[in-house]
Amino acid sequence: MNALLLSAWFGHLRILQILVNSGAKIHCKSKDGLTLLHCAAQKGHVPVLAFIMEDLEDVALDHVDKLGRTAFHRAAEHGQLDALDFLVGSGCDHSVKDKEGNTALHLAAGRGHMAVVQRLVDIGLDLEEQNAEGLTALHAAAGGTHPDCVRLLLRAGSTVNALTQKNLSCLHYAALSGSEDVSRVLIHAGGCTNVADHQGASPLHLAVRHNFPALVQLLINSHSDLNAMDNRQQTPLHLAAEHAWQDIAEMLLIAGVDLNLRDKQGKTALAVAARSNHVSLVDMIIKADRFYRWKKDHLSCRDLSDPSGKSLSFKQDHRQETQQLRSVLWRLASRHLQPREWKKLAYSWDFTEAHVYAIEQQWTGTRSYQEHGHRMLLIWLHGVSTAGENPSKALFEGLVAIGRRDLAENIRKKANAAPSAPRRCTAM
Repeated sequence: MNALLLSAWFGHLRILQILVNSGAKIHCKSKDGLTLLHCAAQKGHVPVLAFIMEDLEDVALDHVDKLGRTAFHRAAEHGQLDALDFLVGSGCDHSVKDKEGNTALHLAAGRGHMAVVQRLVDIGLDLEEQNAEGLTALHAAAGGTHPDCVRLLLRAGSTVNALTQKNLSCLHYAALSGSEDVSRVLIHAGGCTNVADHQGASPLHLAVRHNFPALVQLLINSHSDLNAMDNRQQTPLHLAAEHAWQDIAEMLLIAGVDLNLRDKQGKTALAVAARSNHVSLVDMIIKADRFYRWKKDHLSCRDLSDPSGKSLSFKQDHRQETQQLRSVLWRLASRHLQPREWKKLAYSWDFTEAHVYAIEQQWTGTRSYQEHGHRMLLIWLHGVSTAGENPSKALFEGLVAIGRRDLAENIRKKANAAPSAPRRCTAM
């Protein structure tokens, strides 16, 4: 910027007057195409604006910069209400759009300038005007994570489910930015949670992909379709499995999802997790699948809660009350079970071929079977504990079923001999 533009930018009216009186060119522009009017409007210097409009000749009120924006745009974008009012009073064009099709309302809403947005609404700017990509001012406010602006525009009559050219709703934009507050406002106003964009993605898909757990929970609670598929036929759980988002996967699994759905490559979420070697997530999905099957056979209610009364979780168990039994299972897998015996146990406990295959995808060397067996036993323990069964008794019966009574008796003797052994171990 030259000295003249800088004086307007910083609001130095006296210096500006001296430069003008000394013959400075009043129609100069910056490299971005900013004029004196743009500079003064963006920084909110009303006395400078008044001098420019009243004392200088041939000043174009609606001259555009290289972005196609007028001084009115600049004042709105930067929240300069007094400058905006001055320009309106001077007769500027309210409806002019920049090169991206944005009105002053788009720019003010995207920045969250409440007072300016209210004034633009009051003077009648079209709430449903779309820019080149099809965004309304409500999309801009949602994408900018400005819940108060979103509320203002909704009260003024903005359409909550307006769609862009790529079929993105305002809720999609809130999901992309991870804003729970904006999403909550939109949903309360009737925002649809199941609209699919041009890639088939719902707001839930986007919240999962960008790892916004709290927003995912909000969308789950708002009755989003948990099994919706995008253009790759991926469900939200496929995306969580692909990126190894354990917290989000836990939310989806607890809410109850269809684990049999396959993407375009024919893979379930379990297969996706196994392919990517996300071991913990593989185990979580198998636990959930076994729980769903048990629930279907034993309970008629649809609420996926733990029948034992504890909060349901499919994550790795670190509870103190299961520590001793988990130690027993580790010794069993690492010292006593032969390479194929863990699979015999798994099948006797109704693990599926897909479960076993997914576990076997982890490779740690020639003794991988020990880790495979240990993981299978911990998954099994989750199931019997959740069902309220006696794990010691079930383990004894399982070992007998695969022809290892010797091992079953040996474990029972050691358990009964241990001073700290839980009393129920004696019932094996």
